[in-house]
Amino acid sequence: MMKQISRISNKLTKTRVLVRNQELNKYVPLTRKMDKNTLYEMLHKYKMVYIKPCCGSLGQGVIRVQLARAQYSYQSGTHVHKFSNYDTAYRVLLREAQGKSYLVQKGIRLLVYDGRPFDIRVMVQRNSKGGWEATGVAGRVAHPRKVVTNGSQGGTIYPVEELLKAYTSAENCTILIRSLKQIGVKSARQLSTVYPGLQEIGVDIALDQRLKPWILEVNTAPDPCPFTKLKDTRMIDRIVRYAKGYGRTYNLKCMKSKQGVV
Repeated sequence: MMKQISRISNKLTKTRVLVRNQELNKYVPLTRKMDKNTLYEMLHKYKMVYIKPCCGSLGQGVIRVQLARAQYSYQSGTHVHKFSNYDTAYRVLLREAQGKSYLVQKGIRLLVYDGRPFDIRVMVQRNSKGGWEATGVAGRVAHPRKVVTNGSQGGTIYPVEELLKAYTSAENCTILIRSLKQIGVKSARQLSTVYPGLQEIGVDIALDQRLKPWILEVNTAPDPCPFTKLKDTRMIDRIVRYAKGYGRTYNLKCMKSKQGVV
């Protein structure tokens, strides 16, 4: 039965809908509900994973966990904690989780800009004809001492073209951005097969060292703030215009994220 809702808070639920689509499945890192055995297995397989609250937002509670030279470590906020055995590490992680349900996701080693990891937010909205359209792309560079890229966590916003200059040609960058928009639109279409009430999504996409896209997360109540930090205002103007078409207005006072200096 299809659900007429406009927001899905559970990240695992969204992931399970996305991976049903064969085209999208290849872009979704392995994501499972966290328990002691699952985290252990994935950590030993991938050496680096992210754990996230199933129903969190704004990058809050996201923790990077790593295994290197038989030592376990995790970073939450700006602090790195190290442990010589898994049982102790997991016990402390559970304390960090504060009783919330968490998921564990295969870690993708993000590209970096000025030594800081970045990902890309793709905004996708219903247009006036009711179809899905990618209305904006923005690069989000992590705070120098954090593992998350969210503007609300002190991230810096750049045009995607600037972030990719060091990795590919201008021509290939244009092609890559087009493919990221297509992934965003396909994600919206797939989610709306189960949740037809959706009007907008924000897809957070990482690029690995081979420039392969990975869908890290899909937000069904996306914050348009990153787009207010771009000097070119055409994207935010379009986003606001489309949102008015389906009855949403935004608070565009965006204090925490920074505008990148190009």
